[in-house]
Amino acid sequence: MIPCRVSGLLRGLRAQAQLLAGRGCRKCSSARQREQEEGGSEAPDLYDVVISGGGMVGTAMACSLANEPNLSGKRILLLEAGNKKSDSKLPDLHSNRVSALTPGSAAFLDCFGAWDDICNMRYKPFKRMQVWDECSDAMITFDKADLLEDMGFIVENDVVLMALSKQLAAAADRVDVLHRSRAVKYTWPDPYQEPDTKPWVQVDLADGSKVETKLLIGADGPNSMVRQSASIQSVQWKYDQSAVVATLHLAEPTDNNVAWQRFLVTGPIAMLPLSDNLSSLVWSTSHQHATDLLSVDEETFVDAVNSAFWSNENHSEFVAAANSMFKTAFTFLMPSGMSARQLPPSVARIDPHSRAMFPLGLGHATKYVGPRVALIGDAAHRVHPLAGQGVNLGFGDVACLSQHLSEAAYNGKDLGSIEHLNAFETERQRHNVPIMAAIDLLKRLYSTKSTPVVFLRSLGLQATNVLAPVKEQIMAFVSK
Repeated sequence: MIPCRVSGLLRGLRAQAQLLAGRGCRKCSSARQREQEEGGSEAPDLYDVVISGGGMVGTAMACSLANEPNLSGKRILLLEAGNKKSDSKLPDLHSNRVSALTPGSAAFLDCFGAWDDICNMRYKPFKRMQVWDECSDAMITFDKADLLEDMGFIVENDVVLMALSKQLAAAADRVDVLHRSRAVKYTWPDPYQEPDTKPWVQVDLADGSKVETKLLIGADGPNSMVRQSASIQSVQWKYDQSAVVATLHLAEPTDNNVAWQRFLVTGPIAMLPLSDNLSSLVWSTSHQHATDLLSVDEETFVDAVNSAFWSNENHSEFVAAANSMFKTAFTFLMPSGMSARQLPPSVARIDPHSRAMFPLGLGHATKYVGPRVALIGDAAHRVHPLAGQGVNLGFGDVACLSQHLSEAAYNGKDLGSIEHLNAFETERQRHNVPIMAAIDLLKRLYSTKSTPVVFLRSLGLQATNVLAPVKEQIMAFVSK
């Protein structure tokens, strides 16, 4: 028998619990009522990972996670604003938007079969890169093992996406894809979690549906809604430049295995091989000049491109003479370090309607991660195209984040835990920030024709060109 004093205490506790149930849950019940009125009584689908953005980096993220054995039991969702990619035949005309993939990016894509698909479509390896200054004869070349190894690969963005989409379709049992879906709101969990509230991120879609996720990955570009909604600050500035792109037909077929880049005072111009007789143009210049280049007839445009690669209008005789002296000295001290200069091919014509332009800028998120969120690709960082590193940095993010999430799953940890997300952020920022700083410095260093600056940068370029170990370190770091 329970003593009267204890029995009275139990009755009091029951009464208090009933009172709290009637009062304290009123807020919860009203919230549930609002939820039922707005979206019905069904709870949103819960995913382990939701990827917002189905571009090259976002789709690669989905493919990479789908092929991680430690994540085989996880629910993954990719939100893609565009239509489903068709398996139609590759168009005969090359696209004017291309990427220069490093061997590291090719190896990453090969991990889940996408690189084989790219090789079965079309791509062009290049074995050498030659960079030179408009204002002097200074140049630097990059190659591997006496041109026996590929330095990189020029691939159309559409080809990369087609290959990734093919692998994504093969992983349909491991990744859900919502095409023509757009997130309109992200609701983040309260950092001071109450027992009755859900600790997940809620994603409201434009069609009125909702999903929840333990980890939201933002791959939604430089104007990332995920980054803005998560209150992650971003350092951004515009370069007052636009990039003009086009598909070029060379005057005569060649091996076309060299990537050419010349630093003009108005911005760098690059010619990247697509086939034996085709190359892709990326010309960074002022907005007005870019607009003019798009408005002139094709013959005038071709003349402008050839002039940009061959003209000596801004050539400094003083710097050229000084460079000649230093070149002689370098040749005497390190005769095996000097690379032979090659002449770029001439352009005969362009593909009709292949000209386009887009603005350039730099952006970097102050943080790549937060509670249950991670940023990858252009959502985390945006760079000038002069070094061709944009998508390579993005694929590096994907490989790194996949590895950390796989380790977290193997150890039975929450995928949205800030612990392993911080490890991803640290690793990627240590790689990305130096590359971004170097690209920005090069852009600014080559935007002037001041004689002292031209002299110093020419000397530095020639000195680097003869120091093979330094060039090897540069290539190794960039190719990671």
